[in-house]
Amino acid sequence: MKLELVPSKLGGSIVIPPSKSLAHRGIIAASLAEGTSKITNLNFSNDIKVTTNAMKSLGVDVEIFDDYEIIHGKEKLIRKNSIIDCGESGSTIRFMIPISLLADGEVTFTGEGKLPTRPLGVFHKIFDEQGIAYKHGENELPLTINGKLKSGRFEVRGDISSQFITGLLYTLPKLDGESEIIITTKLESVGYIDLTLDILDRFGIKIINENYERFIIPGNQKYKAHDYRVEGDFSQVAFWLVAGILNDGIDCLGMNPNSLQGDKAIIEILRDMGAKVTVEEDRISVEGSSTYGTTIDLSQCPDLGPIITVLASLSEGETRIVNSSRLRIKESDRITSMTTELN
Repeated sequence: MKLELVPSKLGGSIVIPPSKSLAHRGIIAASLAEGTSKITNLNFSNDIKVTTNAMKSLGVDVEIFDDYEIIHGKEKLIRKNSIIDCGESGSTIRFMIPISLLADGEVTFTGEGKLPTRPLGVFHKIFDEQGIAYKHGENELPLTINGKLKSGRFEVRGDISSQFITGLLYTLPKLDGESEIIITTKLESVGYIDLTLDILDRFGIKIINENYERFIIPGNQKYKAHDYRVEGDFSQVAFWLVAGILNDGIDCLGMNPNSLQGDKAIIEILRDMGAKVTVEEDRISVEGSSTYGTTIDLSQCPDLGPIITVLASLSEGETRIVNSSRLRIKESDRITSMTTELN
């Protein structure tokens, strides 16, 4: 087959893939609920596959179809496989470590790529405080844990990763007794915590949020089976919106304008840079636009860093990107990657 590529400007419309962040959360919540739930509009990336397999290793039955899963959740988890491979997914490992301690017996977490070097110290501190046995090699993975998490008071930094907090928020409602999570620094990526709290509420779990500084979690709660459709991903739509701005515009379909996703900040960031952005019921559209530099705070939306850097390089004037240090501890050092490529 001969394929000929002809240079042209981007235009038209596209259906944006579903949010990976919400897919993780929906699959896990359904797995913890006794009964059957259907999670639709899934894109089976490697990260979603490893999260699904992690729940199956804890005794959950999952039927997988082209773009959805039917999940037969379990109120009581059992350890069917003592090894949980998290691939390269930081969400999977940080969500699943506390959840896995709901089941009896030893468990070992593995991973690949940069995942074995990504920090897990928040959990090490909890294990030490609660007398939970664990061991790991030179890097964080493989990590072997043996013990059961107990309810109580958990002090967690808010400036490393909200994923640690989400893992605890999923787990603590199922323990005997009330728990509280105290956030000891300013909480970054608040939007991801909002996603967690929204999904938990949909599946019947109640959390008391005291201004994102303290979370009170009543114990002995039960997840309730619930059908859930994953909405379009604002992390991914950002790339298409920037491409549209640099070309002849684009319509991005399948989006929720009322989304709690933190990366929805892309809309106001683009407008602040002079782009023409239109938001409708299920779509976000941009026109080809000339943009200019501004100051952009990534503390609540770090995943927007790479594509914003691209637009900034093609905008008039200076753009300052601040509070972006967490980009260094993602799947790659994204700050170094972007400066290297653009230079």
